[in-house]
Amino acid sequence: MATLFSSPPFLSHPLSRTPHFSSSSQTPPPNPPSQPSCPKLNTTSEEQPPAAASVAVGEPKPPKLVTTVETTDWIASSLTRRFGLGAGLGWAAFLAVGVISEQIKTRIEVSEQEANTRDVEKQEEVVLPNGLRYYELKVGGGASPRNGDLVVIHLKGKIQGNDQVFVDTFDRDQKPLALIIGSRPYTKGMCEGVEYILRSIKAGGKRRVIVPPNLGFGQNGADLGSGVQIPPSATLEYVVEIDKVSIAPA
Repeated sequence: MATLFSSPPFLSHPLSRTPHFSSSSQTPPPNPPSQPSCPKLNTTSEEQPPAAASVAVGEPKPPKLVTTVETTDWIASSLTRRFGLGAGLGWAAFLAVGVISEQIKTRIEVSEQEANTRDVEKQEEVVLPNGLRYYELKVGGGASPRNGDLVVIHLKGKIQGNDQVFVDTFDRDQKPLALIIGSRPYTKGMCEGVEYILRSIKAGGKRRVIVPPNLGFGQNGADLGSGVQIPPSATLEYVVEIDKVSIAPA
């Protein structure tokens, strides 16, 4: 027993362990500096970019801006094409509606003209102050032409006294004459007296007109071509019928 208590290794062992478990008076030896913490700080500083770098990353990059602009241009171009197509279709529809409306209006006017046109049972001579004489053959139901209007007429003219016909569009092989009221010069056997009488005839109407020389081809007569000659101071007799009155094209 004396040997056990006096053994220095045994006494030194409890004394060295006592401060670790029970001694509070002695300050525990400082822990060695934690080596792994430094590498973590260094790693963090290396992996995370500085504040200025993060701001730069947050800003839009040039490639993205270019992509956005191209995408916007594509959308704008697509919308423009669609808008242009829509506008074109809308304009075409507008023109179609206008044409249809004009056709409907023309048909209505023609129907009214035909409904109001009537033959004259008793022909009476009407003498105008300028020397023109006419007989009403048919009373028109349409509009009377005004200066600048386009008039489509059938016309038959002959020289009074010898019955020489110099113009006749009532023939099926001939086309009607189209003229603008107030235009000059006259063609196809037209004369001032015929134009004057047209202003008082309604569309669909028909008259027989006696034209004195001063409202016809005058004292000199006229050469209408194809061997047709109007002698000087000739009195002319016409049959004129208005087929259509419309606004002259621009």
